[in-house]
Amino acid sequence: MSSTELPFVPPANVLPKVGAVRVAEGERLRSVELPGVTLTVRSRPSARNGLAPALYVHGLGGSSQNWSALMPLLEDVVDSEALDLPGFGDSPPPDDGDYSVTGHARAVIRYLDATGRGPVHLFGNSLGGAITTRVAAVRPDLVRTLTLVSPALPEIRVQRTAVPTALLAVPGVAPLFTRLTRDWTAEQRVRGVMALCYGDPGQVTPEGFSNAVQEMERRLRLPYFWDAMTRSARGIVNAYTLGGQQGLWRQAERVLAPTLLVYGGRDQLVGFRMAQRAARAYRDSRLVTLPDAGHVAMMEYPETVAMAFRELLEDAGELGERRARKARTDAAVDEADTEESIDESTDESMGG
Repeated sequence: MSSTELPFVPPANVLPKVGAVRVAEGERLRSVELPGVTLTVRSRPSARNGLAPALYVHGLGGSSQNWSALMPLLEDVVDSEALDLPGFGDSPPPDDGDYSVTGHARAVIRYLDATGRGPVHLFGNSLGGAITTRVAAVRPDLVRTLTLVSPALPEIRVQRTAVPTALLAVPGVAPLFTRLTRDWTAEQRVRGVMALCYGDPGQVTPEGFSNAVQEMERRLRLPYFWDAMTRSARGIVNAYTLGGQQGLWRQAERVLAPTLLVYGGRDQLVGFRMAQRAARAYRDSRLVTLPDAGHVAMMEYPETVAMAFRELLEDAGELGERRARKARTDAAVDEADTEESIDESTDESMGG
């Protein structure tokens, strides 16, 4: 096999079984079969029926678990689902091996079309931010609001700390890296990832670190792990080079949905300096900057991100409408109770 070739990956129906994916208390996992792709979807019950749906899309090397800290904080305002992109988390590789930004966006669109959940409040982190930007640009009918945490949008000067991740896209680098790091333990790999993605890795709890190590051990047993990482990294790089209407910045300008942008001051993968450019590109945007956050603010500061999203809903009129409906319902109940009391009083006065 030449250095430019990627390893053979067996079809999803003959992939070996590995350990079970962790499911937090209150969460549920289900598998959804779609044309050309099977997606694992993580969800948790909302506080009440009738809430607007939300969908969360993770970044490169992540999974739906990246949203487990945020989802319960929003269970009273949205009905949350987070998906594992093809080849990540518990989702098998796509049938066509397409890990491009467009390929991932197509999988998200297929899921929303098949389930009829749109329009949704759409969330994206890193690679997921590029994917959801493309979804919002080409299918505005599927998106109520867009929340982007450190979205992977093209930068002229890539941060030095982001170069190793970008190098995964270079043919031959992934197999070389695999050979050079074959003696690394799962703990060492997780520490490296956390040092890169967190503003302060020391904030990760022992339980959170242990869960991350178990997940890393599980992923390393998957025969397509490095293939999915390599092809997706290559997909980001290729998306950065596209011009015209397919360019990510041009698509950001086409997004109609109210957009929340969250950037971390200690982000080593997406330049903090890009925050103002993004705020100008998305036509209806509000920007939240967290000086101490890294690349995954929804994991480091979920309460702050949740509060910012609630403000987005308020500005977009979503919470106002919900409160008005609740007020009308409460008024109707009070009126019914009042009429019942009047009837009872009348009956009593008449000796009923």
